Amino acid sequence: MSSDQIPVSSALAVRFAALGVDIEQVSQLAGLPSGLLSDGREKARLSTHQYFEVWRALARLTNDAAFGLRLGGDVAPEHYDIASVAALHSATLGEALQKVARYKRLVCPEELMLMEDGNGVRLHTRWLMAEGHAPDLLIDTMFAYITALCRRGTGMAIQPQAIELTRRQDPASPLLRYFSCPIHFNAPLDVLVFDRALMKQPFITYNQDSLAVLLPGLEAELARARQDDSLPAQVMAILARSMRGQRPSVNSVAAELYVSPRTLQRRLQQQGYSYQQLLDKTRHRTACHLLSDTDLEPGEIAFVLGFEELNSFSRAFMQWESQTPNRWRSRRVAPRQENR
Repeated sequence: MSSDQIPVSSALAVRFAALGVDIEQVSQLAGLPSGLLSDGREKARLSTHQYFEVWRALARLTNDAAFGLRLGGDVAPEHYDIASVAALHSATLGEALQKVARYKRLVCPEELMLMEDGNGVRLHTRWLMAEGHAPDLLIDTMFAYITALCRRGTGMAIQPQAIELTRRQDPASPLLRYFSCPIHFNAPLDVLVFDRALMKQPFITYNQDSLAVLLPGLEAELARARQDDSLPAQVMAILARSMRGQRPSVNSVAAELYVSPRTLQRRLQQQGYSYQQLLDKTRHRTACHLLSDTDLEPGEIAFVLGFEELNSFSRAFMQWESQTPNRWRSRRVAPRQENR
């Protein structure tokens, strides 16, 4: 699925109603056409922007910090998308997460990335058609959903090792109580971390016959989807998830794409880009997000982006926005605080 189309099942309206939410109110607050989500059609299709507005509208209407956790943690298997169905039939928890990450792209313009890091396995999401990060409520729902899938598959009370969130710290957040793991705020990415040792945990829902039927079709769809993905978008996706205190090299990005650095640079040039341009664009986007949505100091942000010193970051930011990071932050954050 390369287009900006997110299918929203009519079952979602039923689930909202069960949780006391009026789907038509949500639609109105999100600026959607009347009846789009509630007229009984099998699936409505929303753009990423519309989809995010639905989640922001939900947050305003429910005024319930635990709403996303309840919504994501109680999804019946008959409402699973195809990526989750394949995951549930996997042999182990590790294979299940790999399948969710591999096939989620077929369900909507979203990618889930898995990365081993010491004793943990890090999972985070990237929305292909979005400028910024996903709404907090959507992240809560997704993390609760994945954790619930792992618990259903293993038959165990699986807990994440840690959770990292891009939002500001909230002492009243129910996340710590729900997940029973450390919660880190002001992070560059929204990340769900599982203990690496859990990856070998068997799934009691393993079904080899079902996988034999599902996987060939999913792999064929995936091959078609990858042909449609643009190379600059793929490079920026890799760069975005590599913003963790080091400057991603063209060699490392090329290795992830299974091409030589020279081939990567030539193909980018053919599409009107250079590696440095995409690195600068990714750093610019990430810097604006971290200044707007976290409490990290400019020096900390410079480190996350892989700059050797604060002055280098400040000079780059002046080129991007014609003002210092602190001045940009004060102009963005102050009006939002006044509107609260």
